[in-house]
Amino acid sequence: MTITYYGQSCFKILSNNLVIITDPFDKSLGLTPPRLNADIVTISHEHFDHNNAAGLGGSPFVIKGPGEYEIKGISVYGIQSFHDEVQGQKRGLNTIYLIETEGIKLCHLGDLGQDKLSEEQIEEIDDPDILFVPVGGTYTLDGKAAAGVVNQIEPRMVVPMHYQLVGQKNDLAAVDKFLKEMGAAKKEPVEKITFKKKNLPQETEVVVLKI
Repeated sequence: MTITYYGQSCFKILSNNLVIITDPFDKSLGLTPPRLNADIVTISHEHFDHNNAAGLGGSPFVIKGPGEYEIKGISVYGIQSFHDEVQGQKRGLNTIYLIETEGIKLCHLGDLGQDKLSEEQIEEIDDPDILFVPVGGTYTLDGKAAAGVVNQIEPRMVVPMHYQLVGQKNDLAAVDKFLKEMGAAKKEPVEKITFKKKNLPQETEVVVLKI
């Protein structure tokens, strides 16, 4: 499995020669959108910086909400959550996605804005290997709240997302506060993550990706 980052909440997950894209954005965000063929696309919510499936090539299976899906041997499970701390009254609903492939469970939190997950959500998420967590605040969890959610879930690997990047046209915090909260302030960004199940760390490790 190989994971690369495009910015915001958008990742390319390459598994068994299949391409999964999470939360593709359009160019109005100020970053370069992914331009590639996809097999599966997950959309956490219908905002322009998360729902640009039309900008991708191929004929991807597009998932836009809670439920169970099985596509080409890859299992995807969507869990309803909130885009804010007041049960969606400000910014509506958000879908958390669990993606299972190669014996690895990935959890993409989308634009989670809840201060903490409910017991029911934690039970549904159920011990993922890799967690993609928003950390930039303003519209989602900030660094401190994101670290709290990581502690609730206890994954083996944490990949921060949805933080301020050069050229990005919104007002988010940098990734630094989250890294400090996680005791990983000196983490250097890497180009991509390539691994198998057996290579995953035994204790929670933070990995920062370049775009």
